[in-house]
Amino acid sequence: MDRRRFIKLSSLFGGSLTLSTQLTGCGSTPDEKTFYPAVTFSHGVASGDPTTSAVILWTRAVPQGNDDSAYVRWQIATSADFSSPLRDEIAKTSRSNDFTVKVDVQDLPAGTQFYYRFFTSKNSSVTGTTRTIARGIIDKLKFAVFSCANYPAGYFNAYAAAAQDKEIDVVLHLGDYIYEYAKGGYATENADSIGRPFMPGNEGELLTLKDYRLRYATYRQDKGLLSLHQRKPFIAVWDDHEIANDTYMSGAKNHTPDEGDFFARRTAAIQAYYEWLPIRPPMGNENPRIYRSFEFGNLVNLYMLDTRVIGRQKQLDMADFKQADGQVDTAAFASAINDPNRTLLGKAQFNWLASEVKQSRARWQVLGQQILMGKMHYPAEILTSKRTEIAPKIAELTALVKKQQAGARLTRQEQARLATKIPYNLDAWDGYAAERQKVLKLFSDARKSLVVIAGDTHNGWVNNLTDETGQTVAVEYATPSVSSPGMEAYVGLKGNQAKQLADALPLLIDDLAYCNLHERGYMTMHFTLGMITTEWHYMSNVSSEAYTVYTRHTERFVD
Repeated sequence: MDRRRFIKLSSLFGGSLTLSTQLTGCGSTPDEKTFYPAVTFSHGVASGDPTTSAVILWTRAVPQGNDDSAYVRWQIATSADFSSPLRDEIAKTSRSNDFTVKVDVQDLPAGTQFYYRFFTSKNSSVTGTTRTIARGIIDKLKFAVFSCANYPAGYFNAYAAAAQDKEIDVVLHLGDYIYEYAKGGYATENADSIGRPFMPGNEGELLTLKDYRLRYATYRQDKGLLSLHQRKPFIAVWDDHEIANDTYMSGAKNHTPDEGDFFARRTAAIQAYYEWLPIRPPMGNENPRIYRSFEFGNLVNLYMLDTRVIGRQKQLDMADFKQADGQVDTAAFASAINDPNRTLLGKAQFNWLASEVKQSRARWQVLGQQILMGKMHYPAEILTSKRTEIAPKIAELTALVKKQQAGARLTRQEQARLATKIPYNLDAWDGYAAERQKVLKLFSDARKSLVVIAGDTHNGWVNNLTDETGQTVAVEYATPSVSSPGMEAYVGLKGNQAKQLADALPLLIDDLAYCNLHERGYMTMHFTLGMITTEWHYMSNVSSEAYTVYTRHTERFVD
């Protein structure tokens, strides 16, 4: 049933996409006398999924009458005045796809910046800029990396800041582009006071196609997001909140039986995602396939993975391993978490990745995916403490580490407190340890330089990725959230307290090199043949549109 539904959905996506090639366009101009009724370009323009010869163009064109469909002209050119457009064509949109317009423009020159616009006989959209990927030798490349934008939690100032950076070539969005919660749910407590309420009629939890569409329409009102979409092409992948919290292959933590059929909800969510994001529809019969790769010449191969929907088995729960005496059955837990048959990616996606890695000749291999891959193993007593006790426990244990580093001898009990560690987030790769090792081995066996990028946690991280022998085989950089609260909100810490905690955690977590637990922002990655320079940019404020950007941390990776 699930598979058939998505084959049908794939057909729907294909029908709502306009394909433009040299044969269909040829630079010809439609009849100027043809009248195209006015529309409202309600949500700006966007572009995405660039290749060396193609890019997706997007807008939303709502008829100013009550029509069920509309026609718009669109143009793409290499000059801002559109004096010699490469294409000048017509696209149709309708109520069935929420009046979104998507054009897959093919047969474009590589490594070129373009201007594009949509218009009718009466009005025009804003002009967008985008670009195709260069071929062959590429000397430099710059990504901006985002995750976890929560509308009621704050303004998307991180998007606005990145829109001002002319050096950014492509935006990578690693998921949680929207959140599905109802008014009064997660991170909505300040929504009214900061001027970020949901649209009337969209204040409940998202369950239907109409619900998801209205939530995208709300998010795409944000000025920062509008500006970034207008100026840069996006390469995006979903995480869980585009559907429901802690989604897995056949369900979600935030989906209960009284909310109806999960697959119907998932179908609605993914249809709205493809309507509102400048992304190509899934190809073939595998459903719903979003994983894909992008080749930036000799410099970077980017693999955008789906670690959420297509292959993920249900997350483990530590509570399932508690014994009658309240203690965790560590042997059973270790056996489950290291089960070689336990999968996050699914067989088809893993085999695809293995094939891609073998064929790649790029200097840098980059995994663009949603969740932390690093081993975030905390001392067990931290994770079994009450929320208010976490910070004091970390302070105690950090003092023990510093005592040991100073040459003092720890008691057997103190050593056990530091040595007894368990993973804190079983929704991340820590809950799928065997497959994590298989993925890392793909790249180490191929002798490829791997960098993993992640979102999901709302905090900035740097992790050394180690194999089963403890050898570092890759590095992971994780972007902070655009606006969703971080660990400081969960633990209940002020700024200085959160900074102290962030300074302490690398002493307690073996593979952790850096973290920021209390600031919102984004990450940039600048690639050259010799080095990757990654910077974490944090916003001074998300409660209003007035902000300052602070670049707090820089990492340089040379392999």
